[in-house]
Amino acid sequence: IGLSKFWNLNLSKDDFTFLGKNLKRPECVVATKKGDLFVSHAGNGGGIVRLSESGDQDFFIAKAGDIPVGFIPNGFALLPDGSFLIANVGDEGGIYNLDRDGTLTPFLTEIEGKTLPACNFVYRDELDRVWISVSTWARDRDESFKKDIADGFIILVDDRGARIVADDVGFANENKVDPSGQWLYVNETMGRSICRYSIDGKGELGKRETYASYGVGIFPDGFDFDVEGGIWCTSVVSNRIVRINPDGSQINVFDGSDLNTVSTAEEAYQNGTYTREHLVAGNESILGNCASIGFGGSDLKTAFIGSLASDRIAAFRSPIAGITPPHWNF
Repeated sequence: IGLSKFWNLNLSKDDFTFLGKNLKRPECVVATKKGDLFVSHAGNGGGIVRLSESGDQDFFIAKAGDIPVGFIPNGFALLPDGSFLIANVGDEGGIYNLDRDGTLTPFLTEIEGKTLPACNFVYRDELDRVWISVSTWARDRDESFKKDIADGFIILVDDRGARIVADDVGFANENKVDPSGQWLYVNETMGRSICRYSIDGKGELGKRETYASYGVGIFPDGFDFDVEGGIWCTSVVSNRIVRINPDGSQINVFDGSDLNTVSTAEEAYQNGTYTREHLVAGNESILGNCASIGFGGSDLKTAFIGSLASDRIAAFRSPIAGITPPHWNF
């Protein structure tokens, strides 16, 4: 389907299928060429669940004794050896490596002499560099649910070690390197934009650019790229799926919002009284408060949706394929 035919895409509830069961906070989704779908899981101590095309589920749960108090897997990256790098959004924060036998090992728990707070997302790029987003330095993350606070930051871990490469981000959420390898994109949930930074040969970032600003009722969380240069974004609270077109325009692909919920959250956001209660009000949607999006299927045209509150994964068929992700052949 060419781009000219895409503009009529407007999903309804009937366009979604669902897979998985008994999942707890499956916030992040990672698909592979084999047909496996990996999702974060906060149950049983925390770990990752593999959903196979046959419908089987395998739980890779951290072993008791290795688990930090309040461990909550959020965004994660699949590594070449089959293990996972997990951002712990729990109170103790940090990034952990989870082997499939349940061994959980600290990967990064401090930066520049400071203990890491709750971490949001981990992305491994084609050059084996690890990009980490931390939404805020605040231990009580609710303190940063404000449009005028921007204390989120991005960490790069490469052969030179770990260092902060971008800061002053308005509640940093997912971060990914684009298909060209020349730009790092970052969703700002409370900054209500997606920004980007040029990447030089040493991994250093250039000056921040606002790539797109989101409209009323959109609180961006996850995103992914498609092969035609578009960016697909999920919005918590309003449960919307938006595509940013290559020309910068935006379309609502799906709107699963409740008008009263979104209006209340929007008013709170504008007057500085937004709290976690406004966030969780979006849990009742069919998408369970959608948090992330990732493409998979044999043609990379199945979009999988992670969520904060559902016990299963939603999926829909896209007319445009997603890009081949770095973990596709793992």
